[in-house]
Amino acid sequence: MLGLLPRCALVLLGPLIACSKAHPPPVTPATELPSEIRVVAYNLKNWLSMERRVAGELVPAAPKSEPEKTAAVRILASLQPDILGVCEIGTLSDVADLHDRLRAKGIDLPHHLLHEAADPQRRLALLSRFPITASQASSQLHYSLDGQVLPLQRGILDATLQINPAYELRLLGCHLKSRREVEEGEQAAMRRHEAVLVREYIERVLKHNPQTNLLLYGDFNDTKNEQPIKVVQGQFGHPHYLRDLGLHDADGHHFTYYWNLADTYDRIDFAFINNGLWPEVRTKKSFIAKDRAWLEASDHRPLVITLLPLETTTRPRSRP
Repeated sequence: MLGLLPRCALVLLGPLIACSKAHPPPVTPATELPSEIRVVAYNLKNWLSMERRVAGELVPAAPKSEPEKTAAVRILASLQPDILGVCEIGTLSDVADLHDRLRAKGIDLPHHLLHEAADPQRRLALLSRFPITASQASSQLHYSLDGQVLPLQRGILDATLQINPAYELRLLGCHLKSRREVEEGEQAAMRRHEAVLVREYIERVLKHNPQTNLLLYGDFNDTKNEQPIKVVQGQFGHPHYLRDLGLHDADGHHFTYYWNLADTYDRIDFAFINNGLWPEVRTKKSFIAKDRAWLEASDHRPLVITLLPLETTTRPRSRP
C-alpha cells in the first residue's frame, strides 16, 4: 500500500584537514549534477469501476479488465517514471491498485494525490517518487453557458514536488470535457469555457510566482489548431505563455489517441511548459511512448517528459 519514503540523512565522512603553505588544501570535487527525472502523463482509459459489458453481459460496476491493467502497467514499467500523472482513474483504492502493481514491477511511487471534482467517476491522480509539499484545491471552478452554471468537470490537479533541496516542480493536471455530446450543452463550447478557466488558473499561479517551474499536462480532447489549446497556452510572446513540447514517437508520429468510432488518430494529449522550466527540459529524451500493443492498455499513448532539475536561465546546447 501507499507509504512515505524514508527521510534522507546527510552524513559527513572523515575529519577536517588542516591546511598549511607547504601542503595546499585538497581540490574540492565539482558539485555533482542532479540526476535527470522522468515525468509520464497517461490517460489510463477508465481505471475504475463502471458499467461494462463482460462476457456478453452488462455489469453495472465492473473494474478495468485484468488484460488491460496488465498491459498498462507493462508499458509504464518500461518507461521508468519518477512522476506519473494520470487521467481517468477512480477512487483511492484504484490509485493503491495502480501503485501496488507498479511497485511489483520495481517502480515505487509512494507519494500520491487524488484530485476529486464534479465528475463522480473519472478523476485525476499523481504518483511520485518525490514528496508532494503542497497541493491546491481547484474543484470549485465554474462557467456560465446558455443560462446554466457548469463546473470544470475534473478540476485541475495542482501539486508542488520537492525534487531536491534546491528545486521545486509544480505540476498541473487537466482532463477537459470529452467529445461526447451531453444534455448540458454543446461539447465543443463546454471545452472552450473549461479552457478559459484553466488559463485563468495558470495566470494566477504565474502572477503569484513568475519563477515557478510549471508543467501542465493532460488530455485536452482537442487538437492544437482548436481554440481551447490556444486559450490554454496564452498569448505568444507573453511572459506567461506556455510552450507546447510538440512530442513525437520514435517514428516521428505525433498522435496520442485513437478514436475507433471514426477510425482516426489525433494528438489530444499535451505537455506545456512555461519559460522558467524550458531550460531544464531534455527534448531529445522527451517523447510519445511507442508500444506495439498500446491499444491493449488504453486508447491513449503516454507522454514522457525528461527534466534535469537544476535551475537554469539559458538553455544549453547539449547536456552539461
